[in-house]
Amino acid sequence: MNTQTPPPSPRERFYRRERQSIPAARAFAREALSAWEVDGRADDVLLCVSELTTNALLHGVPPGRGFLLRLLPYGDGDGVRVEVHDSGDGVPAVPQARGREPGESGRGLLLVSELADKWGVGERSPGKVVWCEFSAAARPAPGRLN
Repeated sequence: MNTQTPPPSPRERFYRRERQSIPAARAFAREALSAWEVDGRADDVLLCVSELTTNALLHGVPPGRGFLLRLLPYGDGDGVRVEVHDSGDGVPAVPQARGREPGESGRGLLLVSELADKWGVGERSPGKVVWCEFSAAARPAPGRLN
């Protein structure tokens, strides 16, 4: 008899192009992480969900459209992959500092690149998928060695 727990099932939800979608996406992700018993990196995952969905809403979703948030088990099933699918053009990139701090906008992907283990952009027709991945292990605090 197999007593191993099966990996969690992927979860996804579609959101319309409206401000309320950002807190709704974050609440959806929080609920999934709780059900999956993801504790160690939950705050990092939720912040990245907020940043990626905000970017999709502001830059990737044409009027009358929406975006898809997909959460998937990652690694051995104890990590999380976040995907935000939108139908907009362009490829997001981390802003390159030119001797000054980034402005009010442009910090979202900088945060994602610092918090996630990996992130990237994939093709989709139409649009793109911006994703990030988190292992189950907690990140070491900045300046601390494990």
